[in-house]
Amino acid sequence: MVALLQLANPLGKGVEVGKIRSKEKVGTPMDTMEITKIVGATCGALLVYLLTVTAADSLYMSGGDHGGHGDEHHGDEKASLNPASIYAVASDEESGPAEDGPSLEELLASADVEKGAKVFSKCKSCHKLETGQNGTGPHLFAVVDREIGAITEFAYSPAMAGLGGVWDAAALDAFLEKPKSYVPGTKMSFAGLKKPTDRANLIAYLETVQ
Repeated sequence: MVALLQLANPLGKGVEVGKIRSKEKVGTPMDTMEITKIVGATCGALLVYLLTVTAADSLYMSGGDHGGHGDEHHGDEKASLNPASIYAVASDEESGPAEDGPSLEELLASADVEKGAKVFSKCKSCHKLETGQNGTGPHLFAVVDREIGAITEFAYSPAMAGLGGVWDAAALDAFLEKPKSYVPGTKMSFAGLKKPTDRANLIAYLETVQ
């Protein structure tokens, strides 16, 4: 076609050839844009598909396909498979029942009176052993198996006066361990004897003070 135009218009061949070449190149950008649009549309459709599949998988895993009742059907199973629960159960089975040590009766049977007298040194700043001789606290003469709050000349706290019962070995042991826990509101400020053997030795010593 270019050759024919050159023959038909030899003087203006440069212009005609330029026009024809320009026309030939006009379609090229349009073709590239069309291809770009097609590729973009394809990628967009693929992205939408992948998002849809991902959302569907998430709903299925969370129990959405079962109307939200997945946890109800598998709640017990999840609880039983909880690592913390398994560890706790295993620990309890391995440790077995707690051992409290010797009973109070056993401790009293092997109590050491002399050691009890030494333990009493923690009490003598407030309590006296002579009958009728009260100090900050009531006297402890014949205190074992004595009625609680029985010393009429001593001003007990309302909590102690209303406690009732007797100071048998079990009551003394519980009181001596932590007075404020055994008698909430007591005026006695003593923190208590934490060692069971110390309490048993002291009770055995007090039994001798008659």
